Amino acid sequence: MGVWSRFMSKKLFTGTVIGVVGGASGYWFASNAFERQTVENSFTTNYEPSPCARWDWNWDHRDPKSLVKPLRKVDDPESQNDYNKAVEMKKGRAIRHLILVRHGQYNMDGLTDAQRSLTELGRRQAALSGERLKQLALPYDEIVRSTMTRAQETAEIIGKSLSHLKLINCPLLEEGSPIPPEPPVGHWRPEASQFFQDGARIEGAFRKYFYRADPSQKSDSYTIIVCHANVIRYFVCRALQYPAEGWLRISLGHASLSWVSIYPDGRVSLRTLGDCGHMPKECLTR
Repeated sequence: MGVWSRFMSKKLFTGTVIGVVGGASGYWFASNAFERQTVENSFTTNYEPSPCARWDWNWDHRDPKSLVKPLRKVDDPESQNDYNKAVEMKKGRAIRHLILVRHGQYNMDGLTDAQRSLTELGRRQAALSGERLKQLALPYDEIVRSTMTRAQETAEIIGKSLSHLKLINCPLLEEGSPIPPEPPVGHWRPEASQFFQDGARIEGAFRKYFYRADPSQKSDSYTIIVCHANVIRYFVCRALQYPAEGWLRISLGHASLSWVSIYPDGRVSLRTLGDCGHMPKECLTR
């Protein structure tokens, strides 16, 4: 065999070895890289919710098991039977429906609360929402309203469509800064003291109105609450157990309707959020 032939043969063998080794190495790297990047889909059966996504069944401190004495004798059938009866007595049967209404458009140039009254458009928006609530023909029990002028006027106009309902004032529902939002916004930065004061009050309002029905409540209830955008957005986040800091990501139209249902077992459902579908285009403002 000539020198040139031996040289080419040796070169071909070396190239083949390098190619095989390189190919094997590439396959190993690709396979391992694929394994490292594997992500489970949320709809697979082995999906595990994150700790912050787990539902707190005793969020209102009214879970029946939390209202009776713990079972001491686990192996005693009689004690177990008494415990089960006590838990059953604490279970509610009705659903509490809260319909949250934002006030209508108002005069933002007013220096005092009294001067921040509804505009003509705001009054029309309130009237349209009142008619919408009347058309739904639900067995409403009362209208609770913030003590700020724009909410008072909105509730009064809605009340004309539901004249059989009593208007109840609640200062806890006044507008405010519930909690520092995430992400923050540059054009709106209240002082920490404002969050400290308003946050406690608005949280107090949430605890006053958001809870599962008492066992003594025999039928479903429908309560209309007329208040403000910040308050409603915070309520929705808290009720759904979403991070409350995300409240500012929600946008609500004037006189819009948001409907929250609280079930006997502690589940919460958001039926509508900022519904303005009953208004013509020229009445849609935020």
